[in-house]
Amino acid sequence: MTAKPIDRMATTRPASPCAPLSPDSTGARLPDHTFEMRFTSTPRGARLARRLAAVRLDGWGIPYGTDAHDAVVLIVAELTANAVRHGHVPGRDFRLRLHVPPHDRVVRVEVTDARGERPPRRPTAVGIAADAEEEAGRGLLLVSRLAARWDWHPRPDGPGKTVWAEYAFPSSPRQSPC
Repeated sequence: MTAKPIDRMATTRPASPCAPLSPDSTGARLPDHTFEMRFTSTPRGARLARRLAAVRLDGWGIPYGTDAHDAVVLIVAELTANAVRHGHVPGRDFRLRLHVPPHDRVVRVEVTDARGERPPRRPTAVGIAADAEEEAGRGLLLVSRLAARWDWHPRPDGPGKTVWAEYAFPSSPRQSPC
């Protein structure tokens, strides 16, 4: 018996770059896109989380090189770096979750760490001016500028917190993520 070779690109890339973000021609419900994984609470873990998020977004139809892709990857990079720097507990990992609901124009990024007693501070205009000479401390400022909204909440299943951000795609067809 002869089998047709598997075209791996057909299973990992949508036919159209925007296919996951718009209804199909039959009106059928599109799948819910979710990626969730634990990473070591190290700079290497944060870098791997960022890279895997970039690959997954591209596979979901948010291609490399678009403003939407770059913004979401930057949000992932900042939140995972903060989890490593400020949420690190020896022997504990952090968790990354990406979620794109079907027929929605939002990507939700959630990063959960094991340290709950250090909640993130909201950047303020006064704090930004005072920290202008600092080389670090602007991550949440970037997140607040790129995301439609962001916040944090205590981790429901143990010690720690979850910091989340939602990137909303522009509604104008000209500024489509694809």
